[in-house]
Amino acid sequence: MEKNQFEENKSFLDVLDSITEIGYENFPKIDELPGRLINRELSWLEFNDRVLEEARDKDNPLFERLNFLSITSSNLDEFFMIRVASLKDQVNADYTQTDPAGLKPNEQLEAISERTHEMAKKQYSTLSRSINPALEKNGISFLGFSELSSKQKTFVDNYFESTVFPVLTPLSVDAASPFPLIANKTLNLFVRVEKPRKIKVSDEKNPFAIVQIPAVLPRLLRLPSENSAQFILLEDIVTAYIDRLFSSVKVGTVSCFRIMRNADLAIDDEDAADLLIEIETQIRQRQWGEVIRLEIQKGFDPDILPTLNDELKISERDIYEIPGPLDLTFLSKVPKFTARPDLQYPHFSSQLVPAFYNKQDYFAVIRERDVIINHPFERFDPIIELIRQAAEDPNVLAIKQTLYRVSGQSPIINSLADAAMRGKQVLVLVELKARFDEENNIHWAKKLEQAGCHVIYGLIGLKTHSKITLIVRNDEDGIRRYVHLGTGNYNDITAKIYTDMGLLTCAEPIGRDATDFFNMISGYSAPLSWRKFIPAPKWLRDDTLNRIDQERKNVLEGKHAVIVAKINSLVDPEIIEALYKASQAGVRIYLIIRGICCLRPGVKNLSENIFVRSLVGRYLEHSRIFYYYNDGQEDLFMSSADWMPRNLDRRIELQFPVEDPEARNRVFRVLAVQLMDADRARIMQPDGSYQRVDRRKTDSFDSQVQLSMDAIAAAAALKQEPKTLDHYVPREASPSPGSLDRK
Repeated sequence: MEKNQFEENKSFLDVLDSITEIGYENFPKIDELPGRLINRELSWLEFNDRVLEEARDKDNPLFERLNFLSITSSNLDEFFMIRVASLKDQVNADYTQTDPAGLKPNEQLEAISERTHEMAKKQYSTLSRSINPALEKNGISFLGFSELSSKQKTFVDNYFESTVFPVLTPLSVDAASPFPLIANKTLNLFVRVEKPRKIKVSDEKNPFAIVQIPAVLPRLLRLPSENSAQFILLEDIVTAYIDRLFSSVKVGTVSCFRIMRNADLAIDDEDAADLLIEIETQIRQRQWGEVIRLEIQKGFDPDILPTLNDELKISERDIYEIPGPLDLTFLSKVPKFTARPDLQYPHFSSQLVPAFYNKQDYFAVIRERDVIINHPFERFDPIIELIRQAAEDPNVLAIKQTLYRVSGQSPIINSLADAAMRGKQVLVLVELKARFDEENNIHWAKKLEQAGCHVIYGLIGLKTHSKITLIVRNDEDGIRRYVHLGTGNYNDITAKIYTDMGLLTCAEPIGRDATDFFNMISGYSAPLSWRKFIPAPKWLRDDTLNRIDQERKNVLEGKHAVIVAKINSLVDPEIIEALYKASQAGVRIYLIIRGICCLRPGVKNLSENIFVRSLVGRYLEHSRIFYYYNDGQEDLFMSSADWMPRNLDRRIELQFPVEDPEARNRVFRVLAVQLMDADRARIMQPDGSYQRVDRRKTDSFDSQVQLSMDAIAAAAALKQEPKTLDHYVPREASPSPGSLDRK
């Protein structure tokens, strides 16, 4: 990559032509690699390793490193509960077909086990050798009970007696008491006790008990200390006072363990008479699925393993001996106990959206021109305010919206309910099958129904993952449709930490498509064609394949041909093969893929012209953007869909064009700075590994910092010199990317 330079008079194509990716000096042949495709599970683990790298990176603020380490732990939990659980289901069903990468389910489980055991060692090495010493240098530490001062022991003793002891429930396990059901993801103590004297049977094993660490209490307890922040974990407190739970027997060893269960809901909505009731039932069963992983703290009593194996039916490869506290998600809570902004990223607040600055009538703004909002750099507030205005505006006749994941106190839900109570037609599609948000979505669905909204749950056999709002308004010149289309959820909380983009428009073709779209998902109407929308599952796959193939045909005719895609995951074999063919013909393909990538870039005579980079940073990259040069037409789209079979074949998704010139410039800006990122970017290698950009060949440049500065500069310009919309050009106020450092 050349030294980073971004001049405002450059076109997006000029920027692409100035970029030369690093790391593909030696192109291996495909027969030197395991296969044309990379296994999706191993690729995901490679992504989680990139998150772990951020925890190990000493250039990151210390509390942010804690957060990244916490994220790797929560990521692995979900991976096991869903992906590993699914593979185990296949093995149990004697399913032996290979995946697109050529691995059978059992072979995948073996490879996953090897990789995740290595990852666990790396996690705890990072904690013990790097993060804990750094915390101690900053006056922050986790103490064991034996390390407490007399004052701290008195404090802990009082806390145990007043708060912890009343909540604990020891469950004995002996000849008269069966092994208790252990709930998913809970921390538990396996307590060995000596046989009471009344037991005479000589061949009976010593009994034991299970004590669940109560999840209703905070896991971290801050201790009284001077000039430092010291903590003790709840399980260490319970262990220290375990004798008080067993006054009639002598306590032996105490071992802390945690299990992971299959949490992949198997919902057949074709057979479910009431989908809401079916999902409520499945959620309750999630706690008691098959055990798929056992974590046990190092130093455990080896005699307990046979018992746990017998009771939990766990295989040896699924047992993880952990050299530290189990479940590292508690680490993300540490910053809440101590005010240390010096140990966090510099504070950044989402900025004003220029188009709506000092504007009361949001509908008038959208009538003037299309508006792009770039979260979290710009506020999510305009979306909330638009729906609030729509609910209260007597000229608004109807509001229709899809909801996939919303926050716990969603202001959007309140506005939709208010609109219905005011007599407006309100249609809301609530996706009940949004994984791990099912319970929350059931709650909102019931609330909306009670307010008088028409609530639907989507089409049979399909998840609705599209992000769209349609507002029908009776303007002075007639009925007009206002539409919001997004790449991310209507969630005011995640909008602060996920990068997503949204388009607000009242363009007539998009409005008509929006009407057809809602008629399709709420009734029996299926349009034969669309004006602007490209929905999945019926249309998006074919459209994508046709556009990739058109670039291939163009380059064979001697024309310039380029594809750029920013997505979360690339898994679909058909799309990958189409990209391979386009690369072989000479199409330049730039892919920005945060997570899974099953394509192998940089392979001789296969993918020499495909360059893949992943960005992992302060914000979770979530937006989906697609660019096709198309013989100079430069087609630009945003979408709710990734290039995965589930998105293309089993979900209701929406891809939509960005056509307004200023809106296009804003989207091009995002793609350009991300393709120039040298700080957060890692370049994918043909073997599936990733390498950081070589700093010797490029200036330091963090794309997320740059986009934050863009937003700050635009907001500052608004407050100092209010101008008309035609003059808002935020990029002109930004410094050269080459002048930025990691701060």
